[in-house]
Amino acid sequence: MRIRPVGTNALLLDCDGPDQVEAWRAELWRRRAAGELTAVEIVPAARTVLLDGVPDQARATALVAGWTPRPADADDAGWTPRPAVDAAAPADEVEVPVGYDGADLPAVAGHWGVDVPEVVARLTGTTFRVAFCGFAPGFAYLTGLPAEWAVPRLRTPRPRVPAGSVALAGPYAGIYPGASPGGWLLVGRTDLTLFDAYADPPARLTPGTRVRLVAG
Repeated sequence: MRIRPVGTNALLLDCDGPDQVEAWRAELWRRRAAGELTAVEIVPAARTVLLDGVPDQARATALVAGWTPRPADADDAGWTPRPAVDAAAPADEVEVPVGYDGADLPAVAGHWGVDVPEVVARLTGTTFRVAFCGFAPGFAYLTGLPAEWAVPRLRTPRPRVPAGSVALAGPYAGIYPGASPGGWLLVGRTDLTLFDAYADPPARLTPGTRVRLVAG
């Protein structure tokens, strides 16, 4: 892991991959909740974690460099919620009811070398975790699928993907919180509201949250 200053009051942690990102995300939230770290925002991405609003970059760099995060899959029983300055802490687990009737289920089955019922069984049997959010408000990138199950995006994105569409691309699963263009492979759909600008927090799925895509 490499720590780099960004501007005058932020740090960027360059990580080796998603597991290290999640481990540092959880560690930094714990440290901030305990009063050991001052940061306005802690934002995970695919391979980085941004600490924004750090008043003393040199001191924060020294602190972070001296910490060792727990593994990403460590038990969260001792996790302490972060302060209210950010959105609410992640829920223990969110069950998303999914109707598995996506147009691209046969394509996913072909990539995996299985039949459609086995695709559904694998997805419902996986415990996902929100790695980071992006692309659109409330769009969570879900990790948990084995690397060998990664699937390619469509060569030509659809001009409109309906809200609630559950989809796969690369190593990720995701759920479109609103209608938008998209090139992910569609495997199903949910009626669960994933983004509400008037809710607190607006996004239903936040980094660190475990997610189950249950059949329903």
